[in-house]
Amino acid sequence: MSSILTNNGAMVALQTMKQINRSMSQVQGQISTGLKVGSAKDNAATWAISKVMESDVAGFKTIQDSLSLGSSTVNVARNAAETTVKLLTEIKEKIVGAQEQNVDRAKIQTDIAQLRDQISSVVNSAQFNGLNMVNGQAQNPVSILSSLDRSAGGTVQSGTIEISLDATNLTTNVGTALTAAAHAGTGAAQTVADGADLVFATGDFDFAAADGTAGGGVALRTGDMTGAPVNTALAAGDRVQLDVGGTRVAYTVREGDAGSAILAGLRNELEAAGLHSNVAIEFDGSDFTITNNTGEAMDVTMTATRGAGGMSALGGLTVAGTDQQRTDALRDVEQMIQYAIDASATFGSSQKRVDIQKEFVSSLMDSMKVGIGSLVDADMEETSARLQALQVQQQLGIQALSIANQQPQNILSLFR
Repeated sequence: MSSILTNNGAMVALQTMKQINRSMSQVQGQISTGLKVGSAKDNAATWAISKVMESDVAGFKTIQDSLSLGSSTVNVARNAAETTVKLLTEIKEKIVGAQEQNVDRAKIQTDIAQLRDQISSVVNSAQFNGLNMVNGQAQNPVSILSSLDRSAGGTVQSGTIEISLDATNLTTNVGTALTAAAHAGTGAAQTVADGADLVFATGDFDFAAADGTAGGGVALRTGDMTGAPVNTALAAGDRVQLDVGGTRVAYTVREGDAGSAILAGLRNELEAAGLHSNVAIEFDGSDFTITNNTGEAMDVTMTATRGAGGMSALGGLTVAGTDQQRTDALRDVEQMIQYAIDASATFGSSQKRVDIQKEFVSSLMDSMKVGIGSLVDADMEETSARLQALQVQQQLGIQALSIANQQPQNILSLFR
């Protein structure tokens, strides 16, 4: 049936043309923006996922800057510690040379004083952006923003790399003496008769609790306490010194240390210092026993100080005095070298970890960008082929609409 009022063919062709034009507009938008999902109306779920990931990438850019800053700061501290090791090695050479009889010890002492002042200069200037990690003034531990952790439930929290400064204080600060209550044997020298034992027990140590008062179980950082620690209990960063018959060693208390860790550290230091062959030390994990077999009485002293720098013995190094002072100077400088080496190793391993995390964050950002691209970027080859197909469909649609519009004209021939 033909009608001059209703042209079904033209309406079908017109609807087809409208659909083709909408598809043409969509494809042209993808070509101009390069995105197949440019807004929420294109694909709400995909658009939402991509925006969350884009926000994470922006956050990781900030984290990357934080890691770069942290790496530079740790690098400065490491260089200061390594320089301190070199300067201490020079001081050790001077002290060894002063053991000879036919040398000008006064001039050697002057050289040592100059090197000591240079160490202080290095330590005081080792700051980056106002943060000095070797002068004992920085908040302990130093936290470096390192990650952005998103759980499956969508919860986001930041992650950090913490660098402990418990044993990285390279200053010459002598520190404040703690009272005897920090350990039952702390304080005055105890005389050990020949053939007798002196026992230090792990349970004798007292540690500051979270509120700063005595009664804690392990060493805590002073920065984690609500109040300043009392001087009758130990905290992280305190130094415990043990003198066994003239062989003096020290251990810097670290966070989480109990009495067993302190005594084990002192034992290791005594063994490394070359204790008298007739002095036996034994530690069974609970009791630290010193046995005197030297043939004469021997003094043993344990002391503790707070805020002492690892180079606190520098000011007392003397080679121009007695033979015993020169022997003590050699022993003290050797311990300071080991302390500075340990600090250098701490900073070196921390810097390596920061650099590894920095590289990982960079790779992670690249991976996330690739993932976002796979979600929202337009496939230009596919889009180009689709555009050509739509152009052909558009031309055919125009032709079909033209033919449909000519149909009513044919009805006139029926009335001629």
